[in-house]
Amino acid sequence: MKQLFNLFDLNQKVNYKTEILSGTTVALALVPEAIAFAMIAGFSPLTGLYAAFVMGLVTAVFGGRPGMISGATGAIAVIFVGLILELKNTFPDITQETILQYVFATVILGGVLQILFGLFRLGKFIRLVPHPVMFGFVNGLAIIIFMAQFPNFYQKGTDNLLEGSAFLLMLGLVLVTMFIIWGLPKLTKIVPSSLVAILVVSAIVIGFGIDTMTVADTLNEGETIKGGFPPLSNFTIPLFTTETFLLILPYAAIVAGVGLIESLLTLNLIDEITETRGRSNRECVAQGTANIFSGLLSGMGGCAMIGQSLINTSAGARARLSGIVAAIMLLVFIMFGSSLIEKLPMAALVGLMFMVAIGTFEWASLKTFKKMPTSDVVVMVLVTLITAITHNLAVAVLIGVILAALAYAWENAKRIRARKYVDENGVKHYEIFGPLFFGSTKAFSEKFDILEDPKVVIIDFKESRIADMSAIEAVNVITHRYAKQGKEVHLRHLSKDCINLLKNAEAIIDVNIMEDPTYKVVIDNSPL
Repeated sequence: MKQLFNLFDLNQKVNYKTEILSGTTVALALVPEAIAFAMIAGFSPLTGLYAAFVMGLVTAVFGGRPGMISGATGAIAVIFVGLILELKNTFPDITQETILQYVFATVILGGVLQILFGLFRLGKFIRLVPHPVMFGFVNGLAIIIFMAQFPNFYQKGTDNLLEGSAFLLMLGLVLVTMFIIWGLPKLTKIVPSSLVAILVVSAIVIGFGIDTMTVADTLNEGETIKGGFPPLSNFTIPLFTTETFLLILPYAAIVAGVGLIESLLTLNLIDEITETRGRSNRECVAQGTANIFSGLLSGMGGCAMIGQSLINTSAGARARLSGIVAAIMLLVFIMFGSSLIEKLPMAALVGLMFMVAIGTFEWASLKTFKKMPTSDVVVMVLVTLITAITHNLAVAVLIGVILAALAYAWENAKRIRARKYVDENGVKHYEIFGPLFFGSTKAFSEKFDILEDPKVVIIDFKESRIADMSAIEAVNVITHRYAKQGKEVHLRHLSKDCINLLKNAEAIIDVNIMEDPTYKVVIDNSPL
C-alpha cells in the first residue's frame, strides 16, 4: 500500500481548491493552443484537442513531475510537416485520412522509443545538452511557430495575400489580441491573459458581425470540432511491413527526441521554480505511454508544455490533481463546447501564436554575443538556423551537441604543456600539465626531444591525467621511441584510474617502462 501511495504521490498534501481552480484555468488556456498547433501541421483541430486530453491525463497520473502539463505542442506539430511532404511525394494520391494513419503510427512508435529511453535510465543525458544549443533550439522553434502563422493572411484556398480592408482588419484583430496578452498580466493574473484575449476578440467579431476568418472556415467540408471521447484509430495502412517501418522510423525518432528534450527541460525548469526534484526517467516512460495512447486514440501526440506548466505552478499547483482536472475539463469542452470553439476568429489564434513565439524566443541570448565564447555563439546561431530551415529539431540539437563537444575538445587540446628541466643527477624531467586525450596527443608528442635527451627521462603526470585509448597509445609511442634510442623512461605520479587504464590496455598494446613510486606520509602519533 505504501508503494502505491508513493507511485501516485498520494501521501502528498494537496490543496484541493488551488489544484482544481488551477487545473480549470489551464484547461481553458489549452483549448486555443491545441487547435492552433494542430493547424500548423494541417490537421483537424479535434486531432490536437484529443492529443492534449490524452497527453495531459496520462502524464498527470504517471509522470515524473507533479504539476507539469503536457499536451499537443508546436515542437511536435512541425515534425509532421516534413512527414506529410514525404508521404505526398511517395504516394501522390494519398488521402488526408491515410496521412493521419501514418501520423498516428509515427506517434505510437515514437512513444515506444521514449519508453525504452526511460527504461534504460537515459533521462540523465539531457544534462549533456549545452546551454548555447538550448538557446538555438528554443529560438529556432520560436521562428518556426512565427512563420507558420503567415498562411492565415492569405485568401482562403489561394497563395494570394488578403487585400485592402480585409488585410487591415485581420492585422488589427491580431494586434488587439497581442496587446491584451501583453498588457493584462500587468493588471491581474487571476485568469490567463491568452484566454481573455481570445474571448474579447471573439466578442468583438461576433458582437459587431465582423466578416473575418473563423475556426469553422478552416475546416474541410463535413468536419466539426464537436466530438465525444477520443475514438480508436482505424488503421488500414500496412503497419507491420519493412516499408512502413523505414518510412516512419526517422520521424518517430525525431518525435521521441524532441518530445523528451522539451519535456525534460520543462521538468528541470519546474524543479527550479518549486525547489523540488522530479524523476526524469519516470517522465520519459510516462511521455512514451501517453504518446502511444494518443496515437491509438486519434491524437497527434505531444510533450510537456512550458507555458501551461508555468501557468499551473504560478497559480500554486504542486500535485497531480491539477493536471488531471485540466485534462478532464478539456474533454468537457470538446464534448459540450464545440459550437463556441468553431466561432473563434483565426485572428485571435494567430495573435496568440505570435505571442507564444515571442515568449518562446530567448531574447536574453542576443545579449550574450559579446560575452560568450565565439564557439558558443557560433553553435547557438547554427542550431537556430538549422532548426528554422529544416524544421528538424532533434537533428539540430544533435549537431549542436557535436559542435559544442568538438569546440570543447579543441580548447582543451590547446592546454597541454610541459615544463622541462635537468636535475643535478643529469636526469631530464618533463612535468606535464593539462589533460592527455585524443585531441592533445599530437601536441604532447611534440614536447619531447628524444634524440638530445639524456639516458634517463622522467615524465611526471602530477598535473595531468591519461584520459583515453589515444592517450595510452601516445604514451606507448613515446616510451617505444626512447627505448629505441637505448634510453630509460619513468612515468611518475599516475593517478589510480590512469594506472588501471594502462593495465587494462596491456592486452592490446605493449605499455613500456612504467614506474610510479608509492609515496608514504609520516604520521605523527605523539600526544598533543
